[in-house]
Amino acid sequence: MSLKDRITEDMKSAMRAKDAPRLSCIRMLLAAMKQKEVDERVVLDDTTVVTIVDKLIKQRRDSIAAFEQAGRQDLVDKESAEVTVLQGYLPERLDATELAAGVTALVAELGAGGPGDMGKVMGAAKARFAGKADMSQLSAAVKSALAGLARG
Repeated sequence: MSLKDRITEDMKSAMRAKDAPRLSCIRMLLAAMKQKEVDERVVLDDTTVVTIVDKLIKQRRDSIAAFEQAGRQDLVDKESAEVTVLQGYLPERLDATELAAGVTALVAELGAGGPGDMGKVMGAAKARFAGKADMSQLSAAVKSALAGLARG
């Protein structure tokens, strides 16, 4: 079963269970997926769906930070619940050690020479680690690996 089908089935389950917060979150995800399909005239594969989920989680985390500053705990709780639902659609993530090792191997494969090659390495890293790592963690690992080359 594709990830898209699983999300649709989860929406039906949430409807039957009358789980309004979960249903709302899943509908928001399906709307974002449909928007991508319509805008780009494509059928989404699992990798693209994971990218959309990652984007929505990042938006929720940004909102949580803003709501915490504003002292709106009710909205923080709502956004946190949505993050939890969305994370259920992400594949197992690499831990920091595995990610660092993978990035180091990628840098060696590409023959990158230092921080000037950040764009080249990030492009390849995004493709290789799509869905397996948070992009902010990936970026930090690439910067660290390239900085190590510059020092070494």
